[in-house]
Amino acid sequence: MQNQISPLILTFGASDPVSGIGIQADLASFAAMGCHGLPVITAILVGDTSQIDDVHPMEADLVVDQARTILEDMPVVAFKVGQIASVENVTVIAEIVSDYPALPLVLDPFNSGMPDDPEAEDLLLAIRELLIPQATVLLISAVELSRLAETWRESNEVSESDESGNSNTETNIDDEMLADVMTLIESGCEYVFVTGTPTTTNEVANILFNEAGVVRNDHWQRITGSHVGAGTTLSASIAALLANGLEIPEAVLEAQEFTLAAISHAQRLGMGRLIPDRYFWAKEPE
Repeated sequence: MQNQISPLILTFGASDPVSGIGIQADLASFAAMGCHGLPVITAILVGDTSQIDDVHPMEADLVVDQARTILEDMPVVAFKVGQIASVENVTVIAEIVSDYPALPLVLDPFNSGMPDDPEAEDLLLAIRELLIPQATVLLISAVELSRLAETWRESNEVSESDESGNSNTETNIDDEMLADVMTLIESGCEYVFVTGTPTTTNEVANILFNEAGVVRNDHWQRITGSHVGAGTTLSASIAALLANGLEIPEAVLEAQEFTLAAISHAQRLGMGRLIPDRYFWAKEPE
């Protein structure tokens, strides 16, 4: 009798030799939560624990071949999309995931640590127009949200106030942020998860929105030190928990708890930033 297989997640992302972000970080997070990751490489990164020096995008046809071959062979239950290094790759990935509208899509395409790209604006527009409307959950930092909003916001735009009644007085959920989030949701995105929202305390606030307004408003004590890969761990964990059958609000909470623990056990593997330990739970206490 065949054993029950682990949930299969198809993840699009860059190959990072440090395993701090990208495909390698996804696979570690998936495995930590009992899932099997199926990696489709969109780019190859060159760098170390200090920084990413260069990005080499994969040809769009090769991205398609990787994904379609796997999808014809295995019963994938969720998608995750991370770093994408070309407009052409955004286009083909959007076409692929559109063929599977019933599968959850966790979208986490923004990374402030990537080198400057002369096509950054075109890439941003392509993600906004082609992928965000298909996302089940979009992960985006408050800074990245503001940058993305520049692609549609007018200088004289007047935002509507939050009528959800779920605001937190210690978190800066201003009218502009809410309006920007609602613009993304109205485009088709089901949930927007804004991380790194400003607070009046030494905490990190992460806020989950849907069409009704604020769904979750979670505050976490800020962990000192320079880390890489926290965002990737968070988005991959959400994808894994959705693949395991959790509802989105519960998956977001548990993924934050896992990410916080992984950062708390981060390791200095090189001379640069710390790398989250996604297998902290498997080690015997000292």
